[in-house]
Amino acid sequence: MDKIFNFNFKHFRGDMFGGITAGIVALPLALAFGVSSGLGPSAGLYGAIFISFFAALFGGTDTQISGPTAPMTAVSMIIIAGIVASFDGEVTKALPAILTVFLLAGLFQIVLGLLGFGKYIKYIPYPVVSGFMTAIGVIILVTQIMPSIGYYPKEDLAFVDVFKPQAEEIILDNILKEEAGEGILVLEDFKETIKRAESITPAMILKESQTLAGKEASGVLGALKVLPKALKNINWLELILSLCTIIIIFGFKRITTKVPSTLVALLVMSGIAIGFNLNYRPIEAIPGGLPLPNWEIFSKFSLGSISPYIFTAITLALLGAIDSLLTSVVADNMTKTKHKPNKELIGQGIGNSIAAVFGGIPGAGATIRTVVNINSGGKTRLSGMIAGVLLLVILLGLGPIASKIPAAVLAGILITVGIGVMDYKGLKAIPYMPRQEVVVMIVVLVLSSVWNLVYAVGIGLVIASLLFMKKIGDLTAERSNVGSLLEEKSWSDEIDFPVALKEEVFIKHIDGPLFFGSTSDFQQLSKQIPDTASTVVIRMGKVPYMDQSGLYAMEDILIDLASGGKKVLLVNTQKQPKYMMERIDIIPDLLPTDALFENFSDCLKWVKENTEDVYGPTSKA
Repeated sequence: MDKIFNFNFKHFRGDMFGGITAGIVALPLALAFGVSSGLGPSAGLYGAIFISFFAALFGGTDTQISGPTAPMTAVSMIIIAGIVASFDGEVTKALPAILTVFLLAGLFQIVLGLLGFGKYIKYIPYPVVSGFMTAIGVIILVTQIMPSIGYYPKEDLAFVDVFKPQAEEIILDNILKEEAGEGILVLEDFKETIKRAESITPAMILKESQTLAGKEASGVLGALKVLPKALKNINWLELILSLCTIIIIFGFKRITTKVPSTLVALLVMSGIAIGFNLNYRPIEAIPGGLPLPNWEIFSKFSLGSISPYIFTAITLALLGAIDSLLTSVVADNMTKTKHKPNKELIGQGIGNSIAAVFGGIPGAGATIRTVVNINSGGKTRLSGMIAGVLLLVILLGLGPIASKIPAAVLAGILITVGIGVMDYKGLKAIPYMPRQEVVVMIVVLVLSSVWNLVYAVGIGLVIASLLFMKKIGDLTAERSNVGSLLEEKSWSDEIDFPVALKEEVFIKHIDGPLFFGSTSDFQQLSKQIPDTASTVVIRMGKVPYMDQSGLYAMEDILIDLASGGKKVLLVNTQKQPKYMMERIDIIPDLLPTDALFENFSDCLKWVKENTEDVYGPTSKA
């Protein structure tokens, strides 16, 4: 009776305590990540509920607790800001497109799992991961400075007024585009333009100005631009609430780690703010009742609105895969078990897909929550499902109370998350790391922080891959004998080669793969062969592999040698190089089958029968 419907209830007590504890830890973070994303606290809570439940149900790591995480939220924040800006700052109008991108990310994760990509995630270079994680910390820290001091650019009328001329230009431009779409000739019927322009209200101009102000202040660079103005408009109550939250989180950990310090800070500071009726800024209201599907994802689906974000959705899926599988490794080390990476990706994809349909932000396996679950007794996937159910109960029963949480308190929580997510191990190792790896890490860190997370990771992977290929190419070239002609040494079976034919026959030994790292030396072959040689023997027995670069280098050399009137013979060509040469007809167009020999003895016999002694001792006699 321990197993019912394939669920293991043998450890139910531990799973229950683990799930409840992990759910409590997840609550403040879910709310904070939701606010940070731009979709509000309810989006973070919905994401935590559905991802935790369904990733545990279908995933491949028994003790994993999933939900919104710092890296996933940082990327989501950028996606949300970009789509909202394209919808003139209207979050409600942009929501279907945003959730569609999140749904696509979940579906991509399912595809990755089905295709078996889980085992390849481990090949992503550490400098790329390190730079990215540190950049996430920088983004969270810098962007949370303004809410932690109670400054909101959209509400600073002096700052918003700066954008009024640009706002009026955009509104007028929209009118002109509407008229052009309706076939109205503006210059001939400008009265219609004036009539429509007169309908523009100050409220419309203000709204557009606020959208532009918000866009200007978004991201790390935007936050740094606005920071001097923010420091002149500090709301001291908000700052005190934020600072006290940070102090409690770091201070309470010194007392005990059995009770989540984040939850303690949330309860204490929210209790003080509400109990003393302080004039603070609360978070957005959390809607009551069960979460409902957002059917507009399907009814208002437009490929044009999401096509610019396809690559972003793929990157979000890959990031979630990396984040989750790294946490799975941590869980394996703690529980002495072995997770199923591809099944885990499918579970994460299902969780993210369902969360998107219900309006939640995407997430991944969360390391801290998983560790808490294991330490509290969690043993099976029931623990993750219980964590999701607990958060749903909190939503249904405590939604109105949670809506009174101060925004500054959540900003303080996020600042501690930003500090904790940075890769200090990688930063400390900079003086000792190879220079090339440091360059990759810094490039990813800087570009992710000030430009674009998605492109930064892509550029980092490309640079790291190129550096890796160069390093491996150099090492392989050093150990192989592909290009050098000056140090050609006879192999043991060449001892009986006729001395009289050494001027007429040149033997080239290739020891190692013929690939992009060795082709530059090999391409010099035709230029270095003595003019006296009429026959060139290329010994291929130690060439296990030939890539496309090596293939075309071989083709160029054969053409050069043929144009110089030289006969080329290949000895003991292995299966893969021969297959490559046959694919582009080097064999038999440039190398007829009678020029291929399985061993050197047969080749030597051909040479003796078909090569004339022109320069050897015999001819001179």
